[in-house]
Amino acid sequence: MGGLPVSTFKPLDINALLEEIPVMTAFIADYYKDIETYPVRSQVEPGYLRRLLPDSAPRFPEPLTTILDDVRNDILPGLTHWLSPNFFAYFPGSASNPGILGEMLSAALNVVGFNWISSPAATELEMVVMDWMAKFLRLPREFTFSGGGGGVLLGTTCEAIVCTMAAARDAALARIGFEGITKLVIYASDQTHFAFQKASKLVGIPPANFRVIVTSTASEHALPPESVRAAIDEDLARGLVPLYICATVGTTAVGAVDPLAPLGDLAREYGVWLHVDAAYAGACASCVEYGRYFEGLDRADSFSTNCHKWLLSNLDCCCLWVKNPGSLVSSLSTDAEILKNDASEAKQVVDYKDWQISLSRRFRALKLWLVMRRFGADNLMSHIRSDVEMAEQFERMVEMDERFEVVVPRRFALVCFRLRPKKGGPCEMNRKLLEAVNASGRAFMTHAVVEGKYVLRMVVGATLTEERHVYGTWKVIQDMADGIVSEEYQ
Repeated sequence: MGGLPVSTFKPLDINALLEEIPVMTAFIADYYKDIETYPVRSQVEPGYLRRLLPDSAPRFPEPLTTILDDVRNDILPGLTHWLSPNFFAYFPGSASNPGILGEMLSAALNVVGFNWISSPAATELEMVVMDWMAKFLRLPREFTFSGGGGGVLLGTTCEAIVCTMAAARDAALARIGFEGITKLVIYASDQTHFAFQKASKLVGIPPANFRVIVTSTASEHALPPESVRAAIDEDLARGLVPLYICATVGTTAVGAVDPLAPLGDLAREYGVWLHVDAAYAGACASCVEYGRYFEGLDRADSFSTNCHKWLLSNLDCCCLWVKNPGSLVSSLSTDAEILKNDASEAKQVVDYKDWQISLSRRFRALKLWLVMRRFGADNLMSHIRSDVEMAEQFERMVEMDERFEVVVPRRFALVCFRLRPKKGGPCEMNRKLLEAVNASGRAFMTHAVVEGKYVLRMVVGATLTEERHVYGTWKVIQDMADGIVSEEYQ
């Protein structure tokens, strides 16, 4: 048997594309129509897919319809469906029509916008969109390009943290000498996302120099400035160099908010970089009623939030703003001969390769631009408020059932709750309850440990979630609790 003649192989065939795109969009639309019928958390066993698929790629082409049949039969059962309306775990991944269309257009154009000249519109649209987003979120003017700062679209918060930490590191080492890296110290709370510890290792900070400050999860504010000051003073006395404070608006476990104003004053006093991570709750900055959580942001050096979490922009879309872009460029720039051009040499343009870890970059701005134009600011804010209202309804339902308790006050659209434990004994009931709910396939939640208490986290925010899904999930929780409580108390 012979293979297909080389002359018939057309990887980008316009006529075939016109036929196949409708097939793919119909498949996607059917998936969304049926998404409630799938178990939210995948029920497969490890290694299931290797048993289903051949051990080598096909030698000859296969029809798209055959491949999509395999996606339906083999791939979808192995997915945890983040866009299910009954997904209440972690923090949500959001999607939307313009988010999907923006991804499609970006993929089709296939722009690799590492510097301005490689695609001027890609760079300039990103600059415009980042200023639009800064104004939508009511950020201080100093974070905008028009105010002397600027923003960049990255993949995730982890990248934003590495970039800002590297910029802070290099600025400090330029003062004290590069052999002083073992003296640099990072400060965070015990509620700070573990990505900060990973980033500190990646930029060469000794693990022993990562200060974790114990906080009270019962408090609205997580990271106490007086504790940070005490830690800094102690490190200075030991000859160490305070480098970077990690502040959070909306911690992962309970949604707590660090006090930005006093932390910002502290950072300025000691010459420490203050980064504000609002990966989840940053979207709330657009709503005036949450303005108090962002007071003091003008004192921060950098701020990041994920539009793919709550602003309908599909993964991946992390916004990072800095007050001093030169600090990023100084740390992350590359100056290869092959990339030199008149516009860059004259410092007339932004080359985003110098604002990120990698050289290549996707045209993410196109997606965010479509989302902002197709929805408008008012609809985006209404979306956030609607999710918060549904979380408030869930919190009220929990409080009405005497078997349960809300462990910390609801923050944003996150409710942390648990079955009340038996007097004087540990509560294993909540582990059993969470597993029972998730194993049912009818909802998916995750947990946190709050001051030694195992709690269930209910986060409203999936794009397709409606009130009926919140009520339905509460009914599942109650039904599962009936059996667990009666068994525990026998």
